[in-house]
Order: sequence, then C-alpha cells, then structure tokens
Amino acid sequence: MISSATRDETSLRATAAEAAQLCRLPLWEWTAAEGLRVPGSPAQTNTRTPDQALAFLRDLGRPAVALFLDAQGLVDDPVALRLLKDLAADPAGPTLLLAGLTPAVPAPLAGVTVEWTVPPPDRDEMALVVRRLLAQLPRLGLQLDVSDPRRLVDAVLGLTPREAERVLLQQAVVDGRLDDEDAARAMTARAELLSAGPLDLLDPDVSLADVAGLAALQAWLGQRARGFEPEARAFGLDAPRGVLLTGVPGCGKSLVARAIAGSWGMALACLDVGRLHGSLVGESESRMKEALTAAEAMAPVVLWVDEIEKAFPDASANDGGVSQRVLGLLLRWLQERPDGIFVVATCNDVSALPPELTRRGRFDELFFVDLPDAVEREGILAHHLAARRRDPASFDLTALAGATDGFSGAEIESAITAALYSAYSRGGELDTAVLVDEFSRTVPLSVTRAEDVATLRNWAAGRARPAGGSPPPTGPPVAR
Repeated sequence: MISSATRDETSLRATAAEAAQLCRLPLWEWTAAEGLRVPGSPAQTNTRTPDQALAFLRDLGRPAVALFLDAQGLVDDPVALRLLKDLAADPAGPTLLLAGLTPAVPAPLAGVTVEWTVPPPDRDEMALVVRRLLAQLPRLGLQLDVSDPRRLVDAVLGLTPREAERVLLQQAVVDGRLDDEDAARAMTARAELLSAGPLDLLDPDVSLADVAGLAALQAWLGQRARGFEPEARAFGLDAPRGVLLTGVPGCGKSLVARAIAGSWGMALACLDVGRLHGSLVGESESRMKEALTAAEAMAPVVLWVDEIEKAFPDASANDGGVSQRVLGLLLRWLQERPDGIFVVATCNDVSALPPELTRRGRFDELFFVDLPDAVEREGILAHHLAARRRDPASFDLTALAGATDGFSGAEIESAITAALYSAYSRGGELDTAVLVDEFSRTVPLSVTRAEDVATLRNWAAGRARPAGGSPPPTGPPVAR
C-alpha cells in the first residue's frame, strides 16, 4: 500500500492512471460520495462504504491499482482496516493508493504502507500554467500589464496548478487587471494557503530600522541579506541558512525575527512548538514533516521557531522516543534544507537545548542578546515615545536611560504604557518626571531573576557572539 499526502487530487489521479497504464493494470477510484468505479464509468453498486469497496477488490482476485481519495474512513472502520491488512498481505491482490490519511501513515498501517508525496509542479511546469492563464485573461475581460511573467511564476511556486490559477485570478479580479505588483500579493496568498499544522503565517510588520541597538547582529544581518542575490552564487557563496538567538527574555529576539522578514521582503512563518506534539502515535513526527514541507513550498521565507527549547522538553523524557524522533527530523532538515529558507530560532533557556542544535552547520551563527546598555535604552525610549505620538526631544532621555538601568526593552515599553495610564488618570501630560516615577516602582527581571540572568550571561561568555557592540559581561547581572 502507498499513502500519499497531497492537496492536488488532479495530479494524483493522473499519476495513478499513468502508473496503472505502465503496469497494464485496471485503475479503480473510490470516493465516499460515489463508491468504487473505473474512471469514466458508473460506480459499482454496493461499494460506497469502505468495507464494501475493499471486499469488492478482494473478490476480484486479480491485480489492479485502486486509488482511495477519502481513505481516512478505511482506517476508522475496524472491518475495513482488517480487509486493508489482508489485501496488503496478498501478493496477487491490488495495489492500494490511499489519500487523505491523518497522520500520513497511521499506526495500524505502519510496516505495510509506504509514504509518498506528489511533488508540486517545478518551475517549467508552473511557467506553462501561468502562461496559459495569462492568455485567458483578456478573454475574461481582465487587463494584463505584466512585464516579467517569471515574477508571477516565482510567486506561486509550491502551489498546485489549480491553486496557482485561483490565486492569480483573485489578484486580477480585485482591480480588473493583473500587473507586476500583484506578484507580491500572490506570494502572501500562497503562504496563507501553505501554512499548515503548527505553522502560522504572520505579518512582518516591522523592519530592522525598528530595532534599537544590537549593532553586531544588525551588521551581520546586513551582510547575510546580500547572500540571496544570484550574483552571490557566482561568487561562491552558499545561501544564508539561519541564526540562533539566545539571551535575556524581553530583549528583542522575537522582534528581530519579524524584522528580518520585513526588511528582506520575505514571508514570515512561525513554527508553534506548543502545537507540535500530538497524542497519537506518529502524530508529532507527521506534524513536523507537514510544517517543514510547507515551509519549503513557501520559499523564500523566514521560518521563526520561537522558544525552540520547548519543542524538546527533555531528551530523556518517557515519551516513547517521540522527542528524539522529532529532534532527528529537525536536525536532518536543518542540514539539508533547500536554499531560500532562513531559520530564526529564539531561545530563553539555552541549557535546555539539545547540544546537537547548537553545533556549527545547523545555523550560520549563535548570538547572545543581552540587556540593552544606556545608548540602546535611549533608542528604545525614543522609539516607544514616538510610537505614542510624543516628541522624544521633549524628554530627558539621558536621565530616563539612567532610571532604566537593568531594564529589558519589553519592560521599558510596559513601564511607558503604565506611565501613560497614570498621567491620563490624573488629567496631566506625560513628562520625564512621570516616567522616572513609574520606572522607580518597576522591578525588572534582572532583579527578580538575578541568578537566572547571571547564569545566561556566564554561559554566553565565549560560547555565543554578542548581539550588541561589546561581549556579554560575566558575574552578577546589571541591577536597577
């Protein structure tokens, strides 16, 4: 038996028909709505239920290719499941192609089923789809103003032919025309279609210009951004692969992940590790495969794995080896993933990371994001004040930076919000004095979790590259 995870039933049907023809075997198709039939012929009577269809194939007593398009019902029905296993053990029986299973190979069929994925159209095949659609648009009363069809082809790569046509038509119908600007919107629509399982598509609504400080990290990202240019391949450079960010919570690691996508003009997909693990056997591995396959189809994309340490809570956990298998899948993919996927993994507790993840080759670099220094705090203060329609020049930023010694960026933002509430409730205006008063009543993480921050900094010394302009200090953390 063969299990196929695909959204493209048209291609799956064509592939099954081609395989049956090459083997000179009859082809049967089964759907829950019609039952079992030879394509182009009426359905056989009494074959609508899974057990009836499988019993019919068993009674044929000769080889055939049978495509089941709604195969989950076969696994959920104990009688049908028994017939499936019996047919799989019969060398003279039909070859069964199952589509629509979750997970792709359920535990009851492990060992007798091979997983197979229908590859999406390659660039040449998708170019034919796009050219065919472009030729149809004038006949549909839509205008065409596309200078380079290759941009549209790139925007819909990874989709099925029908999905690609639908996405491009949707862009054309909005304003009655399809032009070069629709390529970016089509790319966003493609990412939304491909986000699956624990993978979410996010709006990269910030850029690296919104990130205060982190000079070393910003300079490094500036170099890596050019690595996606075609000329970089000719120069002998490999495409950038990714970065692992660890450090003090609230200091901008998540902001950097979003800002990279926004600055580089790439889609942003977030792997939610909280939805990665499932209760069924094989479900966690299936979800990881599904998410990584979707990320590949979205390329070019920034794949953000937030708090990656939570994906592998304990390598020695009594979970039947699930964590180890999921880790193995991720490690292999990180090593072999195709170009066009930049992975940004963020981590608060680096001691919980499996050592295999931190070695060279998985990521291009490991950065430590520390608490902001005085200059960086002035930039953070100015940014958040301006975002709240306040002129930073009317505040004593030097005094405010001194009052926020030991604060993270998130704590500064939260305290500014609290000060605004305080000023509004008193009917006054926000000024330096109100902010200093609020900062004096805020106890930052560098005080409440002083030992944890010190541990992070001591680990980073000599192991991680500082994201700011100077190496992370060792010893006691900065306190207010």
